[in-house]
Amino acid sequence: MNRLHTVVDSPVGPLTLVATDGALSGLYMTDQRHRPPQETFGTPGAPDEAPFAETIRQLDSYFAGELTDFDVPLQLTGTPFQRRVWAELRRIPYGETLSYGRLADRIGQPTASRAVGLANGKNPVGIIVPCHRVVGSTGSLTGYGGGLGRKRQLLDFESRDAALLGLAEFWTAGR
Repeated sequence: MNRLHTVVDSPVGPLTLVATDGALSGLYMTDQRHRPPQETFGTPGAPDEAPFAETIRQLDSYFAGELTDFDVPLQLTGTPFQRRVWAELRRIPYGETLSYGRLADRIGQPTASRAVGLANGKNPVGIIVPCHRVVGSTGSLTGYGGGLGRKRQLLDFESRDAALLGLAEFWTAGR
């Protein structure tokens, strides 16, 4: 197993990208809950190595308000239940939210909203697998591994024109 990592700046802070055998296996924010230890990320890699270059290109497009659905190759490690939850997260449309209970319904386990929340919190590829789009049953912001401030920032970004928030300008200024 070949693991590499690199760090890129973003409007939500530095993002550590981790690749396993050429596929993205992690996208972690600073101070993220359930962030694996740094020593598990492998050796430092260059941002132009696969899959980092394509991931960065797609993140650039996302934060510029031009991309709403990521398609980078992923290698996600988790239980079968977690992988089902993460697959369903990818079906939540850009700019929309879904409750934990409704997500549990969609995977065919309507009484598993707490388990869905736990699986959501262990998502190893935040933003790309959009766990920030899951909210409480009343629409309230509950739980987010990257912190509720970042969750609000991502949801606001997706629900309004990126230029209004200045995120697109911030992201593209450094590129």
